[in-house]
Amino acid sequence: MTNAATQRPAFPFAALIGQTPLQQALLLAAIDPGLGGVLVSGPRGTAKSTAARALAELLPEGQLVNLPLGASEDRLIGTLDIETVLRDGSVRFSPGLLAKAHRGVLYVDEVNLLPDALVDALLDAAASGVNTIERDGVSHSHDASFVLIGTMNPEEGELRPQLIDRFGLMVGLQNCFEPQVRQQIVKARLAFDLDPQGFRAGYTEQQETYIQRIRAAREALPQLHFDDAVHAHVSALCIDAAVDGLRADLVMLRAARALAALEQANAVTTEHVERVAESVLAHRRHDRETRAGGDARESEAPRQAADDADAASSASSLDTTPDAAAGDSDWGYLPPQPAGVAQVKGVIPLNAKKR
Repeated sequence: MTNAATQRPAFPFAALIGQTPLQQALLLAAIDPGLGGVLVSGPRGTAKSTAARALAELLPEGQLVNLPLGASEDRLIGTLDIETVLRDGSVRFSPGLLAKAHRGVLYVDEVNLLPDALVDALLDAAASGVNTIERDGVSHSHDASFVLIGTMNPEEGELRPQLIDRFGLMVGLQNCFEPQVRQQIVKARLAFDLDPQGFRAGYTEQQETYIQRIRAAREALPQLHFDDAVHAHVSALCIDAAVDGLRADLVMLRAARALAALEQANAVTTEHVERVAESVLAHRRHDRETRAGGDARESEAPRQAADDADAASSASSLDTTPDAAAGDSDWGYLPPQPAGVAQVKGVIPLNAKKR
């Protein structure tokens, strides 16, 4: 675990350049951790980890917990405290990283390389805000409300569709090929590396503004509701994207509400929905024609197989001539082949007792 007091100064969130979609997604997840976290996909060197560390500073606790790739399930969710058992003979729960990440940021680099069991546990806790352990004689639940940020390089492998769909939001980053933007990013990074505290001092006011906006948005969140027009627009977008299930609808509504709260709006509007739709649908979208064609082929396959079987049965019952038997009805079979017969020497029979 790392916190703001002990770690190397983080690059300011307000100083990120050319990362507007990522900044919006991270802020929405900070306002409503129940969104299910943010998956950040992109090549190396696109500031994925820098943005995650920068967000942690904006939260009240300023806490960032890293989940290493080699972590076990016990290390993540917690387990029986063996030392207490051996010393006192009593059952005691030893908290894991999910407990330490409560009210902070849980950062998972290369989440696509984690075992599926760990990703499942992460996403369950991120969506529910509760970690439940039923193992090793321990039955325990505790709050685990955190902002989950998973980063991955698609060149190193993808997440299974069943897992990637459970991330609330996704942002895809690309290499920057605009000379002016590239120069601005490099200059800012060099200035930060040369004098971290001096660089951060120039963004103090903007950082404080972000902190206040997150706090105010969290308080305003329960008062914002959705009208029928918003529901209808969300349904239309999700149907057009041919998403699986209803998770996309729920996440889109919650993300739009978080954006409205961030901007101190009086109500959630279809404009808010439009602005969060891409991050909700980016990893869930399917091609409707391909999906419809695939479903049609799957539904026609059993019927076609049955029709073929009926046709074959009818042909075999009606066409019993020798030509038919040696023709189409025997596809794949070779005609009988003569085989030589060899004389075998006589065998001495066993007596009755040995049989």
